[in-house]
Amino acid sequence: MVGASRLLKWVSGGLEALLGIPLLGGSIVVGLYWTPLLVMLALHIVSLIISSKENRKKTGHILGIVTSCVAWIPFVGMIMHIISAIFLMIEAGKDE
Repeated sequence: MVGASRLLKWVSGGLEALLGIPLLGGSIVVGLYWTPLLVMLALHIVSLIISSKENRKKTGHILGIVTSCVAWIPFVGMIMHIISAIFLMIEAGKDE
């Protein structure tokens, strides 16, 4: 059975990957007035709390929180979204 933290890592990793797509991710963020960054920040904070309670790795969510805070910077944000997505998906795949 998939735990809540593992499922949240897959979901947040997928959303980070979507936001990391060069023109599409930037268009989504700017078109929605940076609201996706706030939503992702909240998702990562909730996921971090759940991962802590389940004693799972927290690196991807911490990186996601940092990403949500600096993603308003054009190219830095894209790279950080991609890195966060990679970390989250690797952690989700390795969690047992």
